[in-house]
Amino acid sequence: MARINLLPWREELNKQKQREFAFLSGGSVVIAALVVLLSHLHINGMIENQNQRNAFLQSEIDLLDKRIGRIKELEHMKDNLLARMNVIQELQSSRPESVHLMDELVRTLPEGVYLNSFNQRNRELKMNGVAQSNARVSDYMRNIESSDWFNGPRLEQIKSSASKRRRIANFELRGKQKAPKKSDKAG
Repeated sequence: MARINLLPWREELNKQKQREFAFLSGGSVVIAALVVLLSHLHINGMIENQNQRNAFLQSEIDLLDKRIGRIKELEHMKDNLLARMNVIQELQSSRPESVHLMDELVRTLPEGVYLNSFNQRNRELKMNGVAQSNARVSDYMRNIESSDWFNGPRLEQIKSSASKRRRIANFELRGKQKAPKKSDKAG
């Protein structure tokens, strides 16, 4: 049998396998580095895209906050205008009341009673006057009580004095204004 030395061939085969392994290892490292780089770039792109979306949303939120502030300001102005309109409406509806009030003031005054001043605050009335006697003041209070426009007469003070040999009564009355029933207004 012939003797063949296979060692150089095996060495060369091992060297070739080592070169192939080194080439495959280097290729794997390069491919892995590329994959990591591409995934890093992709993730950074996604983060940048999300940051742009967040910035857009924040600018829209700021714009909406300004609009909401303006809407609240307009609602406040609307409430003020409605309050003013209500006051005007109340004044318009109470305009005939002042005429009726003055008319009723004249109707309730009995003969011998004269008013020096008449004040009204909201529904509170204050009357200062002179009467020929205390009985006339009592008549005036009864007339106020039976009135459709006045009620609750309350005598605050009465002072009797003599003027030109006549006895007179200076008085101060308080009362309240009331609105007559709807059927009274229509009649």
